[in-house]
Order: sequence, then structure tokens, then C-alpha cells
Amino acid sequence: MSKKINNKGLIERVRGMHDVMSNEYLIRKKIIEKAENIASFYGFEPIQTPHLERAELFTSAIGESTDIIEKEMYKLKTKGGDNLVLRPEGTAPIVRAYIEHGMQTKPQPVMLYYHGSFFRHERPQRGRSREFQQFGLEILGEENSIVDAIIIKTLLTILEEAVGIKPISVHINSIGDKECRKVYQKELTTYYKRKTNDLCKDCQYRLKSNPLRLLDCKNKECDEIKQGAPQIINYLCPGCTNHFKELLEILDASEVSYFLDQYLVRGLDYYSRTAFEFFLEENPDEEKMSLELGGGGRYDSLAHILGNKNIPGVGGAIGVDRAIKILSEKKKLSVQTKTPEVFFIQLGSNAKYKSLFLLDILRKAKIPIKHSLSRNSLKSQLKIASKLGASYVLILGQKETTDNTIIIRNMETTSQEIVPISKLVDRLKKKLK
Repeated sequence: MSKKINNKGLIERVRGMHDVMSNEYLIRKKIIEKAENIASFYGFEPIQTPHLERAELFTSAIGESTDIIEKEMYKLKTKGGDNLVLRPEGTAPIVRAYIEHGMQTKPQPVMLYYHGSFFRHERPQRGRSREFQQFGLEILGEENSIVDAIIIKTLLTILEEAVGIKPISVHINSIGDKECRKVYQKELTTYYKRKTNDLCKDCQYRLKSNPLRLLDCKNKECDEIKQGAPQIINYLCPGCTNHFKELLEILDASEVSYFLDQYLVRGLDYYSRTAFEFFLEENPDEEKMSLELGGGGRYDSLAHILGNKNIPGVGGAIGVDRAIKILSEKKKLSVQTKTPEVFFIQLGSNAKYKSLFLLDILRKAKIPIKHSLSRNSLKSQLKIASKLGASYVLILGQKETTDNTIIIRNMETTSQEIVPISKLVDRLKKKLK
């Protein structure tokens, strides 16, 4: 078995994955909690799907000619012969769960929020690892454009209020339905065939396999070619035109500013009609992809692709890691880890044995503390308490254990008092006010 070992002989973490240390963990936790609260107020309910799914769920939903399927999925085969993957995105599993658990029998639409890890074996980039955190919203069972607006408005609110990023630019487009795209893709293919030799290798392949994906290329030369391509909005059928027009009117009435991006498509085959993305407004000369914070769209045919009847749906997600990365670069977000106000010191075996009992009393009283129960000397434990910046230390020695008392020492003044354990919580709370 091969191991990735550094020059010190230590096994390293997998490339593209990262360890979430204390401060980042607390920032992420704070963002997720605020996002959940906002989503709940807009009417969304929580759902959680497995990290492992059957490979065919994504090959069917996303499209076999997409980069995710061809290059980026983490695959494994079970002893029983099942082909499984680590989930690369959140929408297909939500639709699977909606069908599998009979949620179509519930009052419609069903509004769900989720968060967690997703995995793509792609080139690590700014704020995006191969394991990445997303917070997503899905609304199933309704085709009215009002629910598209709800998704956009809720995610925008989460970015602005839960994450704390401003100003946000909302890019929006309609990519029509299957029938609209037939005519458009024919015109698009004709245009790009005249530019074949100037396209990157990926786009030369996309021209044959999935022409709409040509508009999603971030290559500089391909982006310049794209500017002269036909615009899909000119090929929308009356139904798609009305749906998009109504969505824009709702956003206008909701005072949501947006940019009409005629070449915006999403990188997944299941999208139809609405497509949108969120960007941090920065220097326009910077690479657009590096500032993307999330996006989504409508997917009215996805349930049918997965073997069910058509169920209209729309959803979107924001990249939590990318948002944290951008904020940390701008020094706009930090979570101050609370300096522990109380440090617990035990001296002697009897005191150590009673330690967990005392910690539990303090936990129930909602008094957080730090400790180093493996240490035995008073000096070493006081040194740790001092390094941590504790305001008070609790000292439980052999005598205190026998007397059912404990010492409270003020670390700044070094004054101390002995109190009965039965009165410890009240005395501490008064000191910590």
C-alpha cells in the first residue's frame, strides 16, 4: 500500500483536503447556525443525505459528458460490486430523497435546506479544496417563478447577513427548456465551428459532446470568443420567456439588484430555465471564477431523468469555505475564542477521581472551564492556567476532597477563598458577572 510521506517521515493528509482548526471551525459553525436560522424564517426545513451515493445517481443527473463525471468524482467499488461515489453536489441526492421518501404526498412545495461536505477531484483553487463545505436550499413541487426568487433572496440574505459579505452581485440568465435549447444549440454549434482552431482542447471536445458547456469555459481565449456567440434569451419559447420575465419582476419588486448575464450557464446538465450565480464585487480585472460564492438554478426535468415523473424544482448553494477564505483575506471575519475564565486544578489521586463529578456540576450550570487533569503538580497546572489567561482557578486537593470544599483563586490578585462545593456554582457566577 502506497503512502504519501513528507521529508520528516510523517504520513500527510490527502492532497486537496484540509484540517479544520479551532478558529476556522468556530467561524464555520457560526455561519452555518446563522444560515439555518435565516433559512428557517423563510420556511425551509432541514434534511441530511449520505456522503456516499450510487454512481448512477450522478451519471444520470449531471450528464456523462460533464467534467464532474469524466474527471472529478471520487469512486469506489464495494465487495458486493456496487459502484459508489462521494457526493460531488447536493441537488441530485435531495431529489432522490424526495422521491424515495414519498415527499410528493406532503403539501407542496417542499422547502429544504442542507449543509455538509462534498467532494470533487479537481485542481485545488482559491477557497475551494477537493473536500468543500456547502450550504444549500432546494424547493420541489412548484414551477412558479416566485420560488426561484425565494431561493435567490434567501441565499443572498445568508451571504450578506450570516457570512457578512457585501456587496454581492447577482448574475442571472435563463437557459430555456429542452425544446428551446435544441434550436439554440444548433446556432451555437454553427458559430463555434468557425472558431474550432482557436478553442482550448476541452472546448473542442465540448463542441462535439455538449455545446452549451462552451459558455462555461474560463479560458481567456475561449471567453473572448464567447462574447460574439448567439444569446440564448433570443431563442426562448413563450413559456420560458414569461417565466423569466416574471422572475425579474419579482426580484425588482423585492429590491434585489441583478446583472443580466446572457452567457451564464451552469456546469450541470440537469438545469433548465433559471440559472444564477453570486459574485463578490471586487476589482473587475480579477479572475471572475475566483470571486464566485455560489449559484444554482431550476431543474424541472431532473426527477424524470432519475426515473420518476416530472417534478419541478429549483435550488442553489453557497460555498462556505470559499466565503471564509475571501473574508479571512480581507480580515473581515473572525471569531474571538473566549479566554477561559475558570481553570480547574486537582492535586492527588482522590481529587483526580472526583474531578469529572465536579466538571459535570459546572457543565450543568453552564460554566465552561479548562483543565489539565493528566498533570499532577500545582506549579505545572498554574502555569497552564496563566498561559490560557484564566481569571480564576479552582483548586481541589486532598484536604478539600475530604472536607467537600474547593479553593477559588483570583489569578490577578492571587487572593483565594475556600467555599463548600454545594455553594461553588453560586459563588462562581457572582464572580464571573
